[in-house]
This record gives sequence, structure tokens and C-alpha cells, in this order.
Amino acid sequence: MTKKKKRAKGHKKNEITKGIFTILEKDPTRTFNYKQIAAKLDLNDTESRNLLIRRLGELNNEQRIKEEKRGSYKALEKRKTLEGKIDITARGNAYVVVEELEDDIFVPYNRLNKAFHGDIVEIYVYSKKGKSKLEGEITKVLERKKKSFVGIVDLQKKFAFVKPTDIRMYKDIFVPLDKIGKANNGDKVLVEITEWPDNADSPFGKIIEVLGKPGEHQTEIHAILAEYGLPYQFPEEVENFANKIDTSIKPEEILKRRDLRNTLTFTIDPKDAKDFDDALSFEPLENGNYSIGIHIADVSHYVKPGTILEEEAYERATSVYLVDRVVPMLPEILSNNACSLRPHEDKYTFSAIFELNESGMVKKEWYGRTVINSNERFAYEEAQYIIENNVANIPKDISIRENAYQVKEEVVKAIHKLDHMAKLMRKKRMEEGAISFDKVEVKFQLSPDNEPDGVYFKEAKDANKLIEEFMLLANRKVAEFIGKQKPVKTFVYRIHDQPDEDKLFALNSIIKRFGHRLDLKDRKAVNSSLNKLLEDVKGKKEQNLVDTLAIRSMSKAVYSTDNIGHYGLAFDYYTHFTSPIRRYPDVLVHRLLQHYLDEGKSPAKKEYDILCKHSSDMESLASNAERDSIKYMQIRFMENHNDREFVGVISGVTEWGIYVEIIENKCEGMVRIRDIKDDYYTFDEKEYAIIGQRKHKKYQLGDEVLVMVKSTDLVKRHLDFRLLGKAQNLN
Repeated sequence: MTKKKKRAKGHKKNEITKGIFTILEKDPTRTFNYKQIAAKLDLNDTESRNLLIRRLGELNNEQRIKEEKRGSYKALEKRKTLEGKIDITARGNAYVVVEELEDDIFVPYNRLNKAFHGDIVEIYVYSKKGKSKLEGEITKVLERKKKSFVGIVDLQKKFAFVKPTDIRMYKDIFVPLDKIGKANNGDKVLVEITEWPDNADSPFGKIIEVLGKPGEHQTEIHAILAEYGLPYQFPEEVENFANKIDTSIKPEEILKRRDLRNTLTFTIDPKDAKDFDDALSFEPLENGNYSIGIHIADVSHYVKPGTILEEEAYERATSVYLVDRVVPMLPEILSNNACSLRPHEDKYTFSAIFELNESGMVKKEWYGRTVINSNERFAYEEAQYIIENNVANIPKDISIRENAYQVKEEVVKAIHKLDHMAKLMRKKRMEEGAISFDKVEVKFQLSPDNEPDGVYFKEAKDANKLIEEFMLLANRKVAEFIGKQKPVKTFVYRIHDQPDEDKLFALNSIIKRFGHRLDLKDRKAVNSSLNKLLEDVKGKKEQNLVDTLAIRSMSKAVYSTDNIGHYGLAFDYYTHFTSPIRRYPDVLVHRLLQHYLDEGKSPAKKEYDILCKHSSDMESLASNAERDSIKYMQIRFMENHNDREFVGVISGVTEWGIYVEIIENKCEGMVRIRDIKDDYYTFDEKEYAIIGQRKHKKYQLGDEVLVMVKSTDLVKRHLDFRLLGKAQNLN
């Protein structure tokens, strides 16, 4: 049968199915035989009537209609449906997550009924009748997660199809020739679905942006952003609005603020940073304590509610940190200039100032708008050098300036005292049950044309942890300051729920393979043993695997007006106050804090619930885009090293193959089970392994193996390895 005939037959079957339900549901108490239904549907030819009889039998077997007596059918009683979110797998089947159900509902490919990955759907759950898992069918798409998809143009004479690059998008999109714009055959494009007619096998769409040629660097980076609906440039009207903002420092505005321009202040940031949104000030007090200021760029002074700049900041909600660039939340005039706390420039800030004793205990606190002038700008490496060597001279190989330079002695003393306090605060936090996730961060050395020349790992050292502790202090104390007030006030909290017990049990069973274990007796025992685990694996082959699995066992931190505390940090109150240049919730926190300092009334909670939900969603999208960009660069890197053998750790096991992470560069790829030729391997879920049926050779999660690159696909972001064997057997 030709493809055209198959499609026509499929359309006929769909029409008959729809007709059966229309007739039966219109008169649900009555039964109909096939002749009555055929007459109502005007099916006169033998082929159509046979198809009707067959379809009635199939629907009855599937429990979608009821056969009252032989050959007579009626509608089921009103079917109870549930609402949930659909998660489509790479194999085309799906699961629907329903909040009120403990188990997800399996949906086979032929029951998706036009639902796409991430949609909110209505689902009918079949009666179990001996089945081990819940199964159902989608009855309605309630809300599309997205309508635009990245894909490759397949241009025909009279029409085109766009083949989506996301393997979870199971339908090509039909595009009429008058809707392809300037796209050529083979281009990577962004296509928007406009409709999906009932009688059409594929959705219809129009090409809204040509991204470029597949595999080219700019094309692939823009494609990653487009897949998640993230912008890569500002609309012209937003840029124009931002450029017209008066960013000069006004004497009359300074009078409204606490003037700290003569207080020792400095910033510590990554060496390539341009948006310095936090600074620390240090002042010894006569009583032996210290005044420590955490000064944050006063973004809310420039970004006002009701402006297009505010709308754009809300829509973006976060800066996106891709492998080769930052896509900022705010235009450059603000993010890198007016709001960036550059040295030797007066800047408006919003500050949390604490009086701390030698032990790092807070004795007094103050919050409000300030003006500062930063004395120094340090890179983390420079601050680390001062901490490690207790010297005032920064050598040329560490310096981010042109040459070596001297730092004032008071700055050296300040950094050392802050480092001492930070270590005490961190120790106390750990004793109270905080979890220390110091996951190794993969970075690439890029050439001027964005070729990956090398890989290096970024680890948090004392200088990083110094800044982290004081930012945590400000975030916690601001949240406490508002959260403990009565009556309860609307506020934006950063919350983190307790981990899922099932995930912890699963993690425990995996880490036992490496000789580790968790104590799951109670919360304190869990946190203590988790920290011990994360410390024990440092520098070992299983470190990245264990770090990743431990993070996955945790709940996801989100923004909310309902405070439940932050499990991972062991804080009862926590918010995000310290990064308003790159996070929209911090802007909201600044506004609310000032509003309450001015003795304003608590605003409606509902409005902030919506803002929190949007911010959490955008953070998740940005995180996915960042991860995809790293994966893309890893594939480019491995593409240039396809003649080398690598030692890797099996980081995942599935029925279709094993995932292997290269130890020296953290690049992860797949060895497909069909490509392992020395035996017939099957997946053993309990063992986290694939096992050969004849020789009983086992490849298990955590095993070290030797691999080479088999194939790379930059467009689909796939990296496949060829398995050479277990590493120890080949040494």
C-alpha cells in the first residue's frame, strides 16, 4: 500500500471513530447496531462498512464503548477524566503526571490524540483489570506548553515539512509554500503551529525565523535559545527606552540615602564578569565588632513598574548563561554600566549592613538604600591569592590588570577577617544540617571563533565561599526581617522542600556499589550522611556520578509566597536579594523590602504567586538551555578527538544502552546496546547493568570502561561511543 493510500485509510478510520462517538454520546441511553450507525454516517460501500464493524469491535475491546448485546453498542457512562502534565519519552510513548495520583499514567503512542510534550491535558484512565500500571488516553489538550519548534526544512515542489529536532516531537509540521518565508531546503528554522485540522495527519505551521545552516555555531546557539522560547536580543523599543534613562548620580538622590562612599568597599567576581551586582564593605568598630555591608546594585531605582523595561525584565525573569555568552535580563546600559558596581564610581545600592562579632554572630542589622564607591575590583583568583599567602602584592600571572600590583594593607586585613568569619558561618550552617553541594563545573577554553580548545574544571575555593556565605547571610536575614513580622506580609521566598524518600532509597542502593551508604533514620542523619558521602567521593572516579544523583534526589528550589524554609541550606527563612541584575525575583524583593521599610501595607498575595510561578518556570528553562549549550560544546570538543581512546565511568544504564562519562573532561555519550557485538546483552534494572546472555559479562553503573567516539551529531546533540571493553582489562 502506498503512503498516500495509508494516509487516506487512516483519515477514514479517524472519521468513523469520531462518528461512532458522536452518535452514541448524543443518545447515551440507547443502543445501536452497526447498520443503524452506518446509515447515520452514510457508509454505503462494503469497505467502509467493514471498517466500521472492525472499529466497533476494537473500541469495545479497548473499553471505550460498551457492547450491550451481540452487535449492539452504547456509550459508556460519563467518563471521569483527570488533569495532568504529559511527559513524552524518546520512544514516542508518554506518561501523564497527575498531582492527586501517586503513580504516573502510561499513554501509548496511538492514544496521544495530538498532545505534545509538556502540555496540560485531560486524560481518561482505563480500568486496571489485572494490569500492573495505570494506562489511559488523552481526551483533550487543555493548554499547549509551546507552539513553536526548531526543525530542519524539507522542501518539496508544492509544500514543505519542518522536521523537529526534538525527538519528543513526534509529528513533522506541514508548511504551505506561501508560509516558508526566506527559508531554503535544509535550513534550521523556528516554525509556529497555526492549526491542526481534524482530517490532517500533521499540524500546519508557518516559518517565523530562519536560524541558519545546521551545525554552524551561531545557528546552534540561537536554536538552543529558540527551543526554550528564550530571546537572544532586546526589542529595539526596549533598548531605546533603557538608553534614555538618566543614569547620572544626583546630589538630591544621595541626600535620600545612607552615604557609604568613604567606607572600605570592594567586589570579588569571576575574572571575565562585567555585571558586578554585589560588593562588600568592611569597617572595624570601637567595641571590637565589625560593620559588614552587603551592597547590591539598586536595579529597582531604574526598572520601574508599568514600563516596557519592567515588562521585558519580567518576561525574561533571569539572565541565561550559555557556554559562550550571557543573554542578560537587562539591557547592557544597566547590566554592565549603571547597575554594575565598578571601582572608583559612585553607585546607587540597596544594602544589608550587619554588626558582627569575632564569631560571625549578628548583633545588629540595618536595611536600606545607600550610595557607595568601590575601592577595588578583584577576581576570585586574586582574592584567593591574598587568602592563601597573606600578602599585599598580586603577581602578574594572577593579576587581571596589565601588571603586578600592590593592595592596601587594610584590604588584605579585611579579606582575611571576612574569610575567617565566612568559615565560621559555614561551619555553623553545616552543623545545623545544611548540605554542601560543591559540584564540579565544566568550562571550555574557547578560541576567538568559538572552537573548544580545551576543558577545565571550576571549583569553589575559599574566595568563592567567602562571597557565598555573605550573600547567604543577606538573603537569610532579609527573609527573616520580613517573615517574622506580624501580621504576615506578602513576600517572595526562595523555598526548598524535603527530598523524596523513594529517591533517597534509590540513591542509597546505587552508592552501595561504591562502598558508601546513607543513614535514612531522620532528617539530621540524612543530611549528615549526605555531606559525608559528598566529601568521601571528592577526587574519586564516581564523584560526578554521585554528585549528580545526589542533586537529583533533592526537591527543586522554587520561588513562592508561602514560606516552608530552605531544606538544603537548613534555613527557616530564605529569599533572593543579592542578584537583581540577573534575577527578576530579587527586584521584587527589593521593592517589597523598601515598601515595608516605608511602612506600606501588604499587597495582594495572588499577584505575587503568579510572579513567583513565572520566575521559577523561566529559571528552569534557562537551566535547560545552559545544559544544552554545554552538551553542544562537549560534542564539538569530542568531534575533534575522535581518534583517541578515553577512560570513562558508566553513568547511566537503560534498555537501549549505557551512558558513559569521560573522566578527564566530563563529556557524556551513549554506547548503544546493538553496537556491542561480543554478546547479546539485556538490561537488568535491579543490577543497574546490561548482562551478556552467553558469556554473562556485566557492564554495571559505576564501572570504568574504555571508549572511542563512534559518531557525533551537533544538530540533534547526540554523542555516541564505541565500547572497547572494561578499563582494567585493557591496561
